[in-house]
Amino acid sequence: MPAEAFSVEDFLAISERARECRVVRLGDVVKLKLRTKRRLYTIKLPASEASEVLSKIKCPLVEVKRGK
Repeated sequence: MPAEAFSVEDFLAISERARECRVVRLGDVVKLKLRTKRRLYTIKLPASEASEVLSKIKCPLVEVKRGK
């Protein structure tokens, strides 16, 4: 089961030990997913706030394309 992070500071701390960060853009909301060894952590942010959080993340970024 994925765990949702509600604090940006906690999410950035988890990113230091994550293998990768997947970025899913859903209109004006961006969902960030951190994959660690044991768990998947997610956070939903507004698009404006997500860009500055992405610049601070310390793991490899993977953009996920949503197909329709």
